Amino acid sequence: MKRFRLSRSPVCLAAALLGALCILTGWQMPPQIELRVPFEPTAYPSGGRTLLTYELYLTNFSGSTMDLRRIEVLDADEPDGKPVASFEGEQIDPMLQNAGGQTSAEKSSPRALNPGTTVVVYMQVSFDANARVPNKLKHRVFTGDDSAEGAVAGTHRTKLKVLLPPVRGANWHASDGPSNDRDNHHRRGLLLLDGRPSISRRYATDWFLTNGKIYKWREGDAHEKSSYFSYGQPVYAVASGTVVLARDGMPDNFPGPVEDFRVAGPLTLETASGNIVVVDLGDGKFAHYCHLQPGSLRVRTGDRVRGGSVLALIGVSGDPNVPHLHFEVTTSAKPLVGEGVPFVFDQFRVQTTDGLSKTLTHELPSRNMLVDFGKAEGRR
Repeated sequence: MKRFRLSRSPVCLAAALLGALCILTGWQMPPQIELRVPFEPTAYPSGGRTLLTYELYLTNFSGSTMDLRRIEVLDADEPDGKPVASFEGEQIDPMLQNAGGQTSAEKSSPRALNPGTTVVVYMQVSFDANARVPNKLKHRVFTGDDSAEGAVAGTHRTKLKVLLPPVRGANWHASDGPSNDRDNHHRRGLLLLDGRPSISRRYATDWFLTNGKIYKWREGDAHEKSSYFSYGQPVYAVASGTVVLARDGMPDNFPGPVEDFRVAGPLTLETASGNIVVVDLGDGKFAHYCHLQPGSLRVRTGDRVRGGSVLALIGVSGDPNVPHLHFEVTTSAKPLVGEGVPFVFDQFRVQTTDGLSKTLTHELPSRNMLVDFGKAEGRR
């Protein structure tokens, strides 16, 4: 018997049949766009608000360009209710980044999603401090005259840990602390490592000691590490735990402005964190202390540490151009690989816009706050 071969693959044939069905019946195929949240957020308090910070991935599976018009965030338990947040038009632009690293500003049409491409939407949803946070979120994306729903995500992936601060004293600048700003290199620190994308720095902060004013980090020669107030400051265990990584021996860089500082050794993903201590806090969370001063580590891998004990001194090892402490909490003991998770400090004081200060408890300092963590004595 003579066998006949189909001229089209089954997938193409299915697409052709669906197309014909649409023409004959008037049925409209739903937008061929995938919505997903690869890492569910955890609600956390900061700046008197409750925040959800996460990424929404959108992939265009159609053969034509889609224009993103609006993104709505819904309570998944009340999908027909009023959106808990909505972003439209130019509001979306600073939230977008092509998966290949191209930002929306570099594209001919900021909200154009080309065929076969994925865009990362950096989401942050804000609630009043006393408002109810939905247990689950659902997302609705409007493209042209169409819309698609999906990407259901929980809002309490993990329990917030209450930590002691990693530094002590007043006038600590939370440089590039948690925010959703496009130019925050921590928030946009997406890397593909171990075969998957992750943002270990999602809630990271670069802590700089100042003279009481934002960005006043030094006094004297910009090329002398001793000119920087942060240099040599002690770093403290934020909780009791086990040291799972203690790397020493990397030299300090020669500090200065970005255009003329000198890296002391070869710079790779392995060495970017510099001298580092990682403490296992339990519950799958790890505290990372980076860019430490060589020879200053007081702990070794396997040591058990108590919250409030000194671990090392701040240096300028790894990839930074000026001394500071990079601190973050992630889901992995391996630098850069884990997912950043939120946490809160037991208490701290911040300067208000009227020049006064107030005490905050169980919050996470946000970007550019000037923070007073109090004295080392008496903290446990």
